[in-house]
Amino acid sequence: MNSKRPVNLDLTTIKFPLPALTSIAHRITGIILFIGLIFGFWALDVSLSSPEGFEAVRDTLANNVLAKLIAWAPTRAQASAALDQALADSVLYGVECNRDYLRQILADAPFASGSPWTRCLEGLVYQASTFDVLSAGTQTSAAVPNGAVDPLHFPDGFLWGAATAAYQIEGAAKEDGRGLTNWDVFSHTPGKVANGDTGDVACNSYHRYQEDIALLQALGVKAYRFSIAWSRIFPDGRGQPNPKGFAYYDRLVDGLLAAGITPHVTLFHWDLPHALPGGWQNRDTAYAFADYASYITARLSDRVKHIMTVNELRCFTDLSYMTGGKAPGLKLPMKEVNQVRHHGVLAHGLGVQAIRAATRSGVQVGIADNPNIYVPAIETDEHIEAAKRAMREENAMFLTAILEGAYRDTYLEAQGEDAPVVRAGDMQAIGSALDFLSINVYTGNTVRADGSKPGGYDILARLPQSPRMASPWLYVSPEVLYWGIRAIHEMWRPKAMYISENGCSTDDRLSSDGRVYDADRVMYLRNYITHLQRAAREGLPIRGYFVWSLMDNFEWEDGYTKLFGIHHVDFKTQKRTPKLSADWYRELVRTNRLV
Repeated sequence: MNSKRPVNLDLTTIKFPLPALTSIAHRITGIILFIGLIFGFWALDVSLSSPEGFEAVRDTLANNVLAKLIAWAPTRAQASAALDQALADSVLYGVECNRDYLRQILADAPFASGSPWTRCLEGLVYQASTFDVLSAGTQTSAAVPNGAVDPLHFPDGFLWGAATAAYQIEGAAKEDGRGLTNWDVFSHTPGKVANGDTGDVACNSYHRYQEDIALLQALGVKAYRFSIAWSRIFPDGRGQPNPKGFAYYDRLVDGLLAAGITPHVTLFHWDLPHALPGGWQNRDTAYAFADYASYITARLSDRVKHIMTVNELRCFTDLSYMTGGKAPGLKLPMKEVNQVRHHGVLAHGLGVQAIRAATRSGVQVGIADNPNIYVPAIETDEHIEAAKRAMREENAMFLTAILEGAYRDTYLEAQGEDAPVVRAGDMQAIGSALDFLSINVYTGNTVRADGSKPGGYDILARLPQSPRMASPWLYVSPEVLYWGIRAIHEMWRPKAMYISENGCSTDDRLSSDGRVYDADRVMYLRNYITHLQRAAREGLPIRGYFVWSLMDNFEWEDGYTKLFGIHHVDFKTQKRTPKLSADWYRELVRTNRLV
């Protein structure tokens, strides 16, 4: 034994020559590669074994990625700045990471000063960052000038629009051959509508539609959702079409296209021709709607490429024939209510078939519905699943039946002898495939998992102090926008989704300068659209958003007492004036990001 050989080597004092360093690195990388090859072969084998195996490998890789960024500089402040920039410039595709939270920590005073303490980060809000990939070559996020991903930005090409409905804005109730509607009768019945208001004149858009197109242009939106008054086309609901009535929509569509605005058309927004015997109590009304849908599609599909059958099934069935708050104002036994519901979804299904048969190439067909949406009380798996179950069950008579092509057994069993009469072929029509799904989102309920309750969920009661807008029914629940989109996507996988309505009523008042500073509406919209942005950021198939409404209008049984517009309307002079919310929405549309 060599007595001069050191017993313990001090590696800090040894200067390794380059060949030694290369040799050491070669051995370390060899070990890593060896282990990596074993994992790689395992992942390849499992991923090719089955679809479930592929998903397992993908999840393993997606959820177990670690990355480290190190920055050095002569001073702490310079190093922090360099690290912040490195984080800003770093993108992890398809992986949820804490990059933005780390940037918050760097900027937080305790950490920036070099004197942090145990609980100094409690004031920060954790928000995950994701740069999602929807499909090959398609990303959801847009880059800001410094190369970072702007977490407030919407996907390129996201469609911003505004929405209205025929009876609420058109007026001209007795002009150019328009037929009588259920809402004409209802609004002229004493005690049915606030202040005895009617839609006879409304916003007079029938004559002032060019002004309304100018409002859309000023907002910078690229789409306008409006409805067609069935009674202008067929004054008696069916029979010979009225050329003067259709000429109005010809002018409107052509004006929109000339302004660079895409029309999104709803065929039925509650204004049912009064002459149709029995209204929605009569199965034949569904077939009359299909005939009307076929005619409109054949006439407009050369210019209109987005058509929705009906608007808000629950409103023109339950609220009209069960609770009686909307036209025709009936309170029927449950057996008859369920049959009205069935006729409503049947009209949609037959309408889809009629549109497909009459359509020209490139036309997309959908529906604008207002499903009951449920927000998980806590964002954990069990409560999220409970919220999805609630949405499926509580919409069993409407959206669930449409997207699944069948009524849920739980719904039919609960109704018992009151269940609707379904004929052969009905459910096949009702379940007709859609090109897109549009939903109207205003408010929602909170759900928690509860195994002792039917369905495994408990819908929590709203508290008296829960925040509401001017309309008593409009509880503020911004999260509903995200959870509605996510639940529908995860359960039914629609090809594309739009928010066809979202907005709020406020107690608007003209200021001394003639403007409306509706900061409460701006607050509402910003909070809701924040959750819309979350859905887009996570790669959910949300393609566009329509604010409700372009302007103040006739708000059904509330008359002109509840105002939803982002433009003020003086109903005596018909002057339109942008509100603060219009200014805010214009900037959102211009920048395609939250402002």
